[in-house]
Amino acid sequence: MEGDDDLCWEERGTEAEEERQGGGGGVEEEARERAWEAFSSGFREVQGVLEENRLLISQVNDNHSSRLPENLTKNVALIRQINANISKVLSLYSRLSANFSTLFSSASSSSNTSEISSKKK
Repeated sequence: MEGDDDLCWEERGTEAEEERQGGGGGVEEEARERAWEAFSSGFREVQGVLEENRLLISQVNDNHSSRLPENLTKNVALIRQINANISKVLSLYSRLSANFSTLFSSASSSSNTSEISSKKK
């Protein structure tokens, strides 16, 4: 599975980073694991909403093809739900982006602090 390959690369990168830093970074490792879990959870949630939209769009298409007045009326509510889901996906991606930016700036800051500490030794 592709996701498993990504995780393996992530784990390998983490192990290599720990070796370069001279040992285990327990706190950093836990933070990375929590961040990875949060991103995975967020992306699964996005995927679920997109899958719901796929089903709703299929239903809209079926209703439209039937040309029955009651089915065309149902499409109004279905299209509103699709629009609401699109807004939800936008919000989820925005949150993921903000979390990633925060994590990246924290990691960068932490990395700079580690470099300065090792230079002082």
